[in-house]
Amino acid sequence: MAVKERVGLVVSDKMDKTVVVAVESRSAHSKYGKIVASTKRYKAHDEGNQCKTGDRVRIQETRPLSRTKRWQVIDVLTTSAQV
Repeated sequence: MAVKERVGLVVSDKMDKTVVVAVESRSAHSKYGKIVASTKRYKAHDEGNQCKTGDRVRIQETRPLSRTKRWQVIDVLTTSAQV
């Protein structure tokens, strides 16, 4: 079974060892054809508390770690200082 991976932006790092990552997906509207962007927020496990708000990260699906946390941070692609 393939492991799901997503790339998104950290929008909150206020919890301990947890970050909220907003992942944007774009798709064409079924009737009108216009490109519509939708955002989904995932809670991801960040073991070392290394992610900060504004970082671009890659997350991977994992076993349930808490009631709402099913993803973990794999690596930080860009930091907020580089943006």
